[in-house]
Amino acid sequence: MPVIFRDGGYRFFFYAHEGYPREPVHVHVARAGADAKLWLYPEVRVAYNRKMNPRELREIEEVVERRRQEIEDAWNAFFA
Repeated sequence: MPVIFRDGGYRFFFYAHEGYPREPVHVHVARAGADAKLWLYPEVRVAYNRKMNPRELREIEEVVERRRQEIEDAWNAFFA
């Protein structure tokens, strides 16, 4: 599972085997004991959340918004 970056104690990554057919661009975010998945388009939104509180989700959404292009570039480079 390629790690794209770390920010604020969170690991932002995707899985190398995202299934077939592959899902649209998204990112997984994890910290000890909690994780979430966020879609990047058409807008950044939470696909699922396990044990992250609303404040954490807002912070994560802001990071993904700010670094969306970086995430998409890493996804495209890996799956090209």
